[in-house]
Amino acid sequence: MQRVVRLFQNSKLSKQLACDEDVARAIWPEAVGKVIAGHTSRVKLVRTKLVVEVEDAIWQRQLHTLTAQILGRIRKLTGDTFIEDLEFRIAIPRRQPQRVETLQEEASARADEADGIADPGMQRVYRNLRRRSAV
Repeated sequence: MQRVVRLFQNSKLSKQLACDEDVARAIWPEAVGKVIAGHTSRVKLVRTKLVVEVEDAIWQRQLHTLTAQILGRIRKLTGDTFIEDLEFRIAIPRRQPQRVETLQEEASARADEADGIADPGMQRVYRNLRRRSAV
């Protein structure tokens, strides 16, 4: 990886093909390892500071203590000092996709509750109340 980065940086076309941010994104997993790279996302270069989103405050604190080591590895990989500092921000939690089976099971469970009521008028009242409470 080091050879590729150095060769790429020494090339005359390198700045036309990719910017420093692209290089930083490409070397991030190599600089920190698979485990840390798996808990980080959205690597962005702002001037000379590399901004990295992390899962939570615990990862933020742990990676902040490793800043000097990570910067050293980045400089070793790139052979350049275009990254002078690191900033770790807590990422906005992403919603997990819901499974269709789960939604269908919930819908069938609700339908079973209403179908258990013998009186059709009471069934309607129950369903209306359930709908209002869900909103």
